[in-house]
This record gives sequence, structure tokens and C-alpha cells, in this order.
Amino acid sequence: MMARRIGHSFDPWYAMFLSLVFLAELIAGISGFVFRHEIKDTFLRTYTEAIQNYNGKDERSRAVDDVQKSLSCCGIQSYTNWTISIYFHENGIPPSCCSNMSDCNPSDMRNMTIAPTKVYQRGCYELVTDFMETNMGIIAGVAFGIAFSQVGMIDFTAS
Repeated sequence: MMARRIGHSFDPWYAMFLSLVFLAELIAGISGFVFRHEIKDTFLRTYTEAIQNYNGKDERSRAVDDVQKSLSCCGIQSYTNWTISIYFHENGIPPSCCSNMSDCNPSDMRNMTIAPTKVYQRGCYELVTDFMETNMGIIAGVAFGIAFSQVGMIDFTAS
């Protein structure tokens, strides 16, 4: 009987905790949807900075390489964006843009006449933002589904 009484005394706290988690999820979901354009603008700004400061060695450069390899894209809007990079003037377009690694050599990547035939043509910004726009409804639906299932848990613990 004593264990039941102690366990029962925590139910209002648990319900309050679930309520706070629900509100945080609801606010995060609504904010993501409302501020999606700001998210896209922030991605554009940070990705542009990452390309401008690309050196092929640091963590930010590795992130750019990972995006380009995994999405089969190159640059921001296209491979020509690499001309704004410090890296380009010494090394050309990075190997992570190569559509076929076995047919990609450094001298070709410095030559803007040959390089376009060796690299991905689509820019990464468009691919990432298209993915966000396409899946925003799914992401919001899942988030709201989880959040509202917690409402049922709050009701269950309150009774």
C-alpha cells in the first residue's frame, strides 16, 4: 500500500512533464514550418561560406564533400560556384564533385572547359531545399502525431 501511495504521488509531476514536452514539440513543429524560409536562407548563407572557405581538410570542408557525394551535386547552384573559393584557384573543383572518380584528375578539375564534363551539374542548394519542402509535411505530421499521442498519455496519467 505504501508503494502505491508513493508511486501515485508522482503522477501529477509526470503529467506536467509530458505537458511541457508536448508544448516544446508543438512549438518546434510550428516554428520549423513558419520559419522554413529563414532555415533555407541560413543554409544558403552557411553553405556559401563553407564553399568560399573550403580547404579540403577541415570539418566544414568534409561536410561539403559529404553533401556533394551523397546527393550527387556540386556547388551551390552549380559547379561554377566553386570559382569563388580560395581552393579553386590552387586546386580547381574538389574531387567530391566528380561524377566518376576514376575519370577525374586534378588537371581536369582546374580547367573550366573540361571540368563541366566530369562533375555533377546540379547544385546542392536546390536539392537540399527541395527535399525540405517535399518532406516538410511528413516531418510535421510525424511530429504532431507524436505530440498528440502524448496528450493521451497525459490524460491517462491524470486519471
